[in-house]
Amino acid sequence: MSAAVFPTEVLSPAPSVATRRAEATRWIAGLHDELTSFFGRLDGGGTFTEDRWERPGGGGGVARVMTDGVTFEKAGINRSAVMGELPELAARRLGGRGAAAGATHFFATGVSLVVHPRSPKVPTVHLNVRYFELTDEHGNLTDSWFGGGTDLTPFYPHVADGVTFHRALRDMADKHHARFYPDFKQWCDEYFVNVHRDNEARGIGGIFFDHLRPDEASHDLDHAGVQAFVSDVARVLRHAYEPIVERRRHEAFNEAEREFQLVRRGRYVEFNLVHDRGTIFGLQTNARVESVLMSLPPLAMWQYSPRYAPDSFEARLVRMLEPRDWITDATGE
Repeated sequence: MSAAVFPTEVLSPAPSVATRRAEATRWIAGLHDELTSFFGRLDGGGTFTEDRWERPGGGGGVARVMTDGVTFEKAGINRSAVMGELPELAARRLGGRGAAAGATHFFATGVSLVVHPRSPKVPTVHLNVRYFELTDEHGNLTDSWFGGGTDLTPFYPHVADGVTFHRALRDMADKHHARFYPDFKQWCDEYFVNVHRDNEARGIGGIFFDHLRPDEASHDLDHAGVQAFVSDVARVLRHAYEPIVERRRHEAFNEAEREFQLVRRGRYVEFNLVHDRGTIFGLQTNARVESVLMSLPPLAMWQYSPRYAPDSFEARLVRMLEPRDWITDATGE
């Protein structure tokens, strides 16, 4: 298939491997800067510290972490551009169209964020976008694709917040293709679950996609069209998340609500360590551990077999995690 083209400058129809990767890396770096600025402003007083790192097998990244925030107890926004030879297990997990014979090499660049608010009335949010490619042992491109998504993890059953989040995602996605929101919402609902807890959802979903390739019959978008969609995913939190933060940041909360937030954070940790593809891929490819585990909250709790009264806010939150049509069903807790 043809190589991906990133419209930051005019490229030849068949850019070299180095040119293609440099363009992808600059694109991600620009999104990283935008997201850092956005969350710095949204927090209202905290600052990010920056940590640059290099990967022994090739490439590196930049981690930006806020731990002194006014609104956010911890906010991490990372970017990376890494390359190397894929271990067999990691290659199988990727699901890409790898080299037919010989060694399989990869290049991956992306930006990922996880933001854990102080208040249990404000949901945790996660977002990532990425570009991935595989080459054979001679450097010939065998596959390339985009992936990413964003999802919301509330700790209090505010249905209105789910409506705000999902309607913003729908409005953004519909500008690119009518099937993107419904298809990627379903993918998200099915992906972010703790299978070991009887498929309990991590949160109320959002959108999730992988192996999104240009010029496929399912969407008929070219390279620039796919990248434009992925760029809009990276920027959608201005409309999907900021209104929720502004709505909830000053609401009072009590100790029971804070404790439940920590319990639900524990479920978040379980998913990220047991099921998350990005975490598993990073650990299997010698990525920087601090960056891979950046998504974990500063505090979490595990209770033994908790039980909640049917009319409690905890029980209502658990019921709210069940997948629903957030666009049309805005009633009930």
